Amino acid sequence: MAIFRLLRPLVFTLDAERAHRATIAALKLLPGRSPPTFAPALTTSIAGLGFPSPVGLAAGFDKDGEVADAMLGLGFGFVEVGTLTPRAQPGNPRPRLFRLAADQAVINRLGFNNRGQAAALARLARRDRARGVVGVNVGANKDSPDFIADYAAGVRAMAPVADYLTVNISSPNTPGLRGLQDAGALAELLAAVRDARLVGGPPLFLKVAPDLAEGDHARITRAALDHGVDALIVANTTVSRPPLKSRFASEAGGLSGAPLKDLALDALRRFRSVGGGALPLIGVGGIASADDAWHRIRAGASLVQLYSAMVYAGPGLAARIAAGLAKRLERAGFASIADAVGSE
Repeated sequence: MAIFRLLRPLVFTLDAERAHRATIAALKLLPGRSPPTFAPALTTSIAGLGFPSPVGLAAGFDKDGEVADAMLGLGFGFVEVGTLTPRAQPGNPRPRLFRLAADQAVINRLGFNNRGQAAALARLARRDRARGVVGVNVGANKDSPDFIADYAAGVRAMAPVADYLTVNISSPNTPGLRGLQDAGALAELLAAVRDARLVGGPPLFLKVAPDLAEGDHARITRAALDHGVDALIVANTTVSRPPLKSRFASEAGGLSGAPLKDLALDALRRFRSVGGGALPLIGVGGIASADDAWHRIRAGASLVQLYSAMVYAGPGLAARIAAGLAKRLERAGFASIADAVGSE
């Protein structure tokens, strides 16, 4: 968008978190805009849900479900809000969000800062769900004595307003949270959230980290299939640090953006290899162009999500990627996104 190119220098004079809050405030003032019409070939479905475009907004941008419809109007095929915890929490001390402009990356250690599930529930209950698919990403409060109980509570609370629910156990910014990816804890967690979701409730997705050991991909896939998980989101931010140029390179937290691309793509390929297509995959991490999205789809992703690239390219990026994907489908001779999934 031309206006973003004009405003970006001004926005970048603010620290990253203040700039983000200003962006949310500006989006809330936008007049209502209907979602765009996408090329028919981009229509796809997973877990019984229809998506007009496979390009979605990742969790983290709209933590409290304030601007989901605005983002659908800007060209996202679906939006994931959150992460939402049972109780409101302030998150970690500031500063906790850093732009690494030289690396086209972001480091965050926000710590699930949000106003709580009750506030978001009331807000999302007022939206017209016919406008598009909105998923809800749930997490645990940092001071909770029982993380698994928090996830079950989140699934129960947010199911009425969610087109799908994402169980986020892959943030590096809540101590002990990633331990829920371990074998015994994962089985207990997935059994609990499966039981918390009422019959006929929304699909359950599981968001995993890119920082996994050999054998973890097969183990997590088996657990997900055994417990009725409908899709895996691969992957969250990384705690690893490839070579970076920015002065913020040594900041603690999860790294996202361009430096995550290869790691996230490798993780996706590993999950596709062990799952053989039995479990739908959603690719996220370092996606900044139609080529990036195309590579993720051909590697096995039915859908893709982005967030960090939008910091540098603006909110029109999703529509540009969708248009680029339609051209790539046509050139490759595929009738639909579903035909291209896993075709590399």
